This record gives sequence, structure tokens and C-alpha cells, in this order.
Amino acid sequence: MDYSMIFAVLWVLCATVVALLPMRMQFPPGIVLLICAPVLIVWLGYDYGWFWSLVGFAGFASMFRNPIRYYWRKWVRGEVAE
Repeated sequence: MDYSMIFAVLWVLCATVVALLPMRMQFPPGIVLLICAPVLIVWLGYDYGWFWSLVGFAGFASMFRNPIRYYWRKWVRGEVAE
């Protein structure tokens, strides 16, 4: 097993643990996971091919769909969050 797959599994386990934390404690580790994910997805794509990179991106977007939607509205569209 390549290191990229090992780190991907560790990332998923860490994301699961962070999801179990109370909401106020999720932000700092969630930002770290959010920053590490694209690097890990590209690394998986390099080792296993573009299809698995696409699958990894779909999982990433699914897990972070609410924060991505929030920041999209805030930064790109200029809307004020409720």
C-alpha cells in the first residue's frame, strides 16, 4: 500500500473524530483538514489515476459541502450569512 493511501485513510479517520466533536471545537482541526485535502487528493491521483482523484474530490466536497457553500456565498457572491 502506498503512503498516499495510508494518509488518505488517516485523513478520513481524523475527519470522523472531528465530526464527533462539539461544534465550537470543530473549527481549528477542520481548517487543517480542509487545507490538507486538496494535496492528498492530488497525491492519490498521481499514484492511482485521475478517476480515484475524482472520487476523492467528490467525497471531500460531500463532507465539506456546508462550509464550501457558506464561503462561496460570502466571498464570491458577497452575501451576508444569516
